[in-house]
Parts: sequence; C-alpha cells; structure tokens
Amino acid sequence: MTISWLQAIILGIFASLSSMPGMGGTSIGNYTLGRPLVGGLVCGIVLGDIKLGIACGVAMQLVYIALVTPGGTVSADVRAVSYIGIPLAMVAIHSQGLSATGADAANLAKSMGTLVGTVGTVLFYGTATMNLVWQHMGWKDVEKGKFHKLYLVDWAYPWISHICFSFIPTLIMTKLGATAVTALRNALPMDGIPMKTLFTVGAMLPCVGIAILLRQIVNTPVDFIPFLVGFTLAASLKLNLVSVAIVSLIFALLTYQLEMARASKAIAPTTSDTSADDDEEDI
Repeated sequence: MTISWLQAIILGIFASLSSMPGMGGTSIGNYTLGRPLVGGLVCGIVLGDIKLGIACGVAMQLVYIALVTPGGTVSADVRAVSYIGIPLAMVAIHSQGLSATGADAANLAKSMGTLVGTVGTVLFYGTATMNLVWQHMGWKDVEKGKFHKLYLVDWAYPWISHICFSFIPTLIMTKLGATAVTALRNALPMDGIPMKTLFTVGAMLPCVGIAILLRQIVNTPVDFIPFLVGFTLAASLKLNLVSVAIVSLIFALLTYQLEMARASKAIAPTTSDTSADDDEEDI
C-alpha cells in the first residue's frame, strides 16, 4: 500500500477539520470527526481499505477511550492519531503482510498510534499558540468598535493555524512516512526483537485507556458490576458490540426509571407537609 499526494492532501484536510470551529465546534470536530473510531472509517475510504481502516481505528480508540482535555491540557493529540497514525499503521500492516483482523495487526496499530499521538501534542500546542495571535487581534478590534472583523477571528484566521500545524504536517508525514514505514519492512523482520516489542507494548496499551475510564466512572466497588456486564455478555454469549450496546441501553433505561421513581417518592411527603401547613395558616 502506498499513499499518493492526493490522498495525503485529503487526510490533511480532515486533520484540519477535526478541530475547526466551523465544523460545529468540538462536538462535531474534535469529539467526533477527530476520534480514531471515525478517523479509521475516513482513512479506510481514502486509502481504499475500509476493513483495515476500521480495524485500526477500533484498536486505537481503546487506548484513547477516556481521553479528555481539562483546561486545554492534552496528553495526546487524537487528530494526529486518527489522520497520521492510522494511515501509517495501515501501510505498516500491509507491508508486513498481517491480517486486518489479527491480533498482531491491532497491536502494531496501537503502538504506532501512541507514538504519533505523543508527537502530535506539539502540533496541538502550536495551533493553540498561533490562535492566541488572532485572539489578540480580535480584542483590538473590539476596543476599536470594529465588531464585524470578529468573523475573521472566528472563521478565517484559524485556518492559517491549522494549515501550518495540521494540514502541512499531516501531508508530509503521511506521504513521506509511508515510504519510510515500507522501507522498515526489511530492517525490522517479524521475528526480530523490535517488532516483538511493538506487539507486546501494543497489547498492553488498551489497559491504560480502560484504567483511565474506570478512574472516571467508578466511585464504589458496586460500580464495577455494570461496567463488567458488557464484557461478560461478549465473552459468555458471544454477542457483538451492537447487541451489547442494546442490552446496556435497556439496563440504562430501567436504572433511570428507578431513580426517577425514587426521587418522586422522596419529594411527595415534603410537598404534602407543605400544603398542610399552608391550610392551617389559612384557617
């Protein structure tokens, strides 16, 4: 598999759009289009192997399943993971002759995605730093009463930042990086220590993402029970992710109804007591 200049340009555009305010803010951009699960589908369509693209996206999404950006603090850039890491992982998997759905392919994708995600942090902060220049210009326009120029600050100037720190790096790294990854096929044989190390590290990386997710949602030991239901259903009944999601939705709806019923019972006595007091005062 090779990546042409046209394909690299398309990947660079998606890397820019994944965090642009014009793409509906972070809801559609960063938290949807920029996620590996969606980026894998986009990369699969662009590179002509949808199955491998989705497989790489699923593998990388496990690592970054609980990634958040509190206060602008970013430990890894998912834009780089989705539109640099996934294409390079697809090229590496093809060059090594691995099966798209095999464990070795998934582990290789996780390792490459983590490496690129860490490097992409520099690009993220570079974009944020350049955007400060446009904000400074916007404040000057506000002081001068030129409010119509704020549209440039919101819609035009950020494109310069993303072209410099998203489009161009993605274009260069996907085009030239694919050639380098293919060249490493002979330098790093499958039975060598470097490749075995990548596979081993890649197999352990999902534990990091799941552990971070547990730190966010588990407050008491009882919270482990609903979290492990999905894994139990998948392992014992051989259900796929869609089936497990539907079963989880049913349990979520039942839990919501029970909580609402409990809340209504707790409010009812208070309401009745208040009305009784008002009647006594009227009398």
